[in-house]
Amino acid sequence: MRGKLLLMAGLYLVQGLPYGLQSGLLPVLLRARGLSLTRVGLAKGLYAPWLFKLVWAPLVDTRGSPRVWLALSTAALGVVCGLLAALPPAEEGQVGLPTITAVLLLLLNLGAAVQDVALDTLAVQLLEPAELGPGNTVQVVAYKLGAALAGGGLLALVPTLSWPLLFLLLAVTYLLAAALAWASPALEQLPQPQPSEAAPRPGHHLQALLAVPGTLWTAGFVLTYKLGEQGAGSLFPLLLLDRGASAPELGLWNGMGAVACSIAGSSLGGALLARHRQPLPLLRPVLQLRLVGLACQTALLFRLDALGTGVGLGTVLKGVSLLSLCLQHFLGGLVTTVTFTVMMRCSQLAHSALQATHYSLLATLELLGKLLLGTLAGVLADSLGLRPCFSLFLALSAVPTLYLGLAPSSLAR
Repeated sequence: MRGKLLLMAGLYLVQGLPYGLQSGLLPVLLRARGLSLTRVGLAKGLYAPWLFKLVWAPLVDTRGSPRVWLALSTAALGVVCGLLAALPPAEEGQVGLPTITAVLLLLLNLGAAVQDVALDTLAVQLLEPAELGPGNTVQVVAYKLGAALAGGGLLALVPTLSWPLLFLLLAVTYLLAAALAWASPALEQLPQPQPSEAAPRPGHHLQALLAVPGTLWTAGFVLTYKLGEQGAGSLFPLLLLDRGASAPELGLWNGMGAVACSIAGSSLGGALLARHRQPLPLLRPVLQLRLVGLACQTALLFRLDALGTGVGLGTVLKGVSLLSLCLQHFLGGLVTTVTFTVMMRCSQLAHSALQATHYSLLATLELLGKLLLGTLAGVLADSLGLRPCFSLFLALSAVPTLYLGLAPSSLAR
């Protein structure tokens, strides 16, 4: 099992780099150049290729091998990063991203989304039921570590390294990962699709996916469980920036520090799953803890809003604010690991020819839920105001706890 987990860790780590780049590094750089919260939030629309994974998931299921798909998609990410090294994110006073930069970031997400489908194929086919807890812990932890390195780590290096050097570093990392994917013996041992196998027609394919026991409930849960958390997490660091926190500080705390807490939460979730192996009973208490943590952060937001943007953060208030980020990432990591285990358990109930596509369906819905509030959070804050906006996020975070009572028995076995 160790060989499987090490391979997954390396590949999921590099897959997390684009997310960290666009969720941690890019928003702070754009906000520092004067862009509105609405424009910063709408830049997350570049994640769109992740919502269309079902278009190519059947191809990864039935054509070629995971080794080929992983190697080609990861090498393509290296090429795109090399091209981005020649372009700045935005000039001073510019109202948005340069068109070429935006197109390349879109292609970066496309390559990462294809890589994600291939990695899901690997995980679903390689992991035994008893390995789901450790496997999903490695998946979540490695992905978040990659996001932290690209978001917080690179943001902290911005004063030292230029934009071109940052992307050249990413390009080299992706090319090394492509070589790992090509040379891995574990991927060569995966079953190859038979040439005679025909992909189901789209309508029949969707019916087969939805007929898997527990799919409809799981789809609803993953679509909603991150709404409030993602909305608050997208805005809170930017509000701290507006009130005097520096970009390197946010890079350290909201990047490396907060994601280290998220990794700790994911690791705790994996340890609990390894002991109990039943994810659904764990979800209720961790969702309740997350709700309490978000309530505390919302109260802190009300305090910051009362002070106004003209008043800087004091030492105590800044420390409490940064610690609240870390707490939410810890609880978010715990919730995510347990949820991903539920997703993979549901996908393993599907026919073997549908498992990767089934997991991609659930993962796409999970991402859609996060993107929905992550993209619209700035629009809501600019139009409704901060207090109604964060009150909405808090209410949305209570929904998954109530929805959990409708979980089917097929997922509890």
